[in-house]
Amino acid sequence: MRAVLASRNAHKARELERLLPGWRIDVLAADDYPPETGATYYENASGKALFARGRAPAEAWALGEDSGIEVDGLGGGPGVTSSRSAAGDEVGWLLGALDGVEDEGRRARYVSELVAIGPDGKELRGTGTLSGRIAHGSSGSEGFGFDPVFVPDGEERTVAELGDEWKARHSHRASAARELLRQTG
Repeated sequence: MRAVLASRNAHKARELERLLPGWRIDVLAADDYPPETGATYYENASGKALFARGRAPAEAWALGEDSGIEVDGLGGGPGVTSSRSAAGDEVGWLLGALDGVEDEGRRARYVSELVAIGPDGKELRGTGTLSGRIAHGSSGSEGFGFDPVFVPDGEERTVAELGDEWKARHSHRASAARELLRQTG
């Protein structure tokens, strides 16, 4: 199955390709991506998928994904504004924002919303979460974004230390992809 992902993030495209066996996912080449102004992950992911649907080859699926991190000590934020809040320095920004915050305030969860629109206009949707906590320092070299500081429940190491293989089975994006795949029959 061929799909076009409305994202500039090649890491996300490769990750989704591993999570959606049999799918070949290309990053949509566009300069005029719509702004992420939705109040929910679904609104942003759906807007991206609709944007891609209008530019994708007729036989390809169009994918939109929005994800973020919600941290108790930040009132559930940054949430849907995660990438804009961090401005490319996810680890530094989050550690700075949580400076002085102790254990309960470091509870967090990753959230991913994945929307696929087929050539016939049919919409599929998958939502996934991964709960855990934010470490006091950065560790690990795999993954991207907040992975070097996110320690999943039941683990002692960060997602970046656990690695891409672990992430492919357990991440918020993996859960969303599994949910979406169940709908494809």
